[in-house]
Amino acid sequence: MTDSAEARAPILAAGGIVLREGSRPRIAIVRLRRDKSWVLPKGKLYPGEPALAGAKREVLEETGHEVSTHEFLGSMSYSVGGKIKIVQFWHMRAIGGPVRELMRDVKAVKWLSLKQAIDTLTRTHEKVFLANVGPVALKAAKRDKSTKASVRNEGRQKPVAPAGRLIAGDYADARRHPFVKALGGLLRRVPQPSSTRRMG
Repeated sequence: MTDSAEARAPILAAGGIVLREGSRPRIAIVRLRRDKSWVLPKGKLYPGEPALAGAKREVLEETGHEVSTHEFLGSMSYSVGGKIKIVQFWHMRAIGGPVRELMRDVKAVKWLSLKQAIDTLTRTHEKVFLANVGPVALKAAKRDKSTKASVRNEGRQKPVAPAGRLIAGDYADARRHPFVKALGGLLRRVPQPSSTRRMG
């Protein structure tokens, strides 16, 4: 890569919307030591590092927790020092308690309700992003929790719904989300190819 191309290349980063499950799920935000801002756990990728691997590494370093990863929630981009930074986020859930000290750059971690987390975040673009994707992560966690409880209580006595019906139900729920509606409207305006070439 030439110097000019490298100067124009975006900064790639990844992180997580990390939930700690309980009767009232909580979302992790972290306080940076250098400017005392409250942010979502995330960080720059190493050269060649897959985004998901980098997201898990950064979340472990910044929250001290190992996590399980779930659905991809989306990306946000913003300008940093004249360059564009693109951050990909996954829905994650903390596994047990902390397993390591916080990295030096992070002063503290807080576990807050969605509303408290949005209110506490320092940067406007992170507030907007969490307001859009936070409800999706909470709903998925609630659905998974109720599914596990149902399986424990009912065992094998009740027939399991066909996968197609479950997928259709999830799709119908997702289509009602304002963010998905807006994205659908945008995608409908994208010109479609007039013909499709068969592969193979």
